[in-house]
Amino acid sequence: MKDLSNSPIGYLVQVEEGQSAFVPYDLPRQVVLSPALIHVLSQADLAVGTLAGVGETLPNPHLLIAPFLRREAVLSSKIEGTQASISDLFRFEASDKGGATGDVREVANYVRALEEGQRLLEELPMCVRLANRVHERLLEGVRGKDARPGEPRPRQVWIGAPGTPIHEARFIPPPARFVPELLADWERFVNEDFEMPSLVQCALMHYQLEAIHPYIDGNGRIGRLMIILLLCAKRVLLTPLLYLSAYFERNQEAYYDHLLDVSATGNWEPWLRFFLEGVNQEARDALIRSRKVRTLYEWQRHSLQDKRESSNALRLLERLFNNPYITAPAAVAFLGVTHPGAMRILERLVEAKTIEQVGDFWPRLFVDRELLEVLEA
Repeated sequence: MKDLSNSPIGYLVQVEEGQSAFVPYDLPRQVVLSPALIHVLSQADLAVGTLAGVGETLPNPHLLIAPFLRREAVLSSKIEGTQASISDLFRFEASDKGGATGDVREVANYVRALEEGQRLLEELPMCVRLANRVHERLLEGVRGKDARPGEPRPRQVWIGAPGTPIHEARFIPPPARFVPELLADWERFVNEDFEMPSLVQCALMHYQLEAIHPYIDGNGRIGRLMIILLLCAKRVLLTPLLYLSAYFERNQEAYYDHLLDVSATGNWEPWLRFFLEGVNQEARDALIRSRKVRTLYEWQRHSLQDKRESSNALRLLERLFNNPYITAPAAVAFLGVTHPGAMRILERLVEAKTIEQVGDFWPRLFVDRELLEVLEA
């Protein structure tokens, strides 16, 4: 473990096997930003503001929210070693949800957890109670379901490769007895009104949650879920379109190194620069991707209108932009038509080359391949 004995933002306490755990101090309410960092912050603010404007002008924000959220779920889970693709997740959600691997179910839980968090923000502030509820949904019925979902941990944990003994840990978070008090300050930090840019506050909030490591399992995913929830709670984004897991996954070692370096040195600037550069990159990526999704939707809709397809065909097209996979039973449920009626519409969409049949699944499975390619790119 990196030497944390001289950290100015925390201290060490002895734990099992003679090892030392790091206990962070309360988060600072003021951080001095260098001119170089202010420049990076302004670029990130501009990118997020542009993305927020796109989200506010969408006639149907769900055209982007649903697919972008699922892309985040896949990439955030991938950081933790879960192996599932966006296509796997969409197929799972479009089918009867049977026969999926545990990895796919874990990713699907990430989607449910973020949706739960967004719903809870309508009645709760950002708080430990909200984080616990989101954590409970994240681990419901999957690996980690026995790790006290929704409850702060009662025992010591450490960070390292699976099976790593504590003396070989990369980082040892604070003992369990410190967690309630640390989470209480974390809750105050995300709700107090003080002069700190929201994106900087978000970066500090995420670091602190990772340093506390409040749960037995699922800490990394919860920390990343809290980023988008805080941005929504602060009204930085009204539409949840910005997700950083793609950036963290591309730069995974740097991500972990920066978090650890904050604990060791107390120097926030490298972590803040890394975080803000990620915000800038992913906001711009989301903007480009959103334009591609909107352009594809408009092109496919106009194509169907030119062929004088029915209003139900156009409704089903909109449904495809929530999930590019669909079955006849799903079309029946969505449109409120008979099975033969749903099949006729699906076959018309196949003839129009909007969708194509996938494999030999039963019930028959169809996909909007062009949309899937935009999301997977």
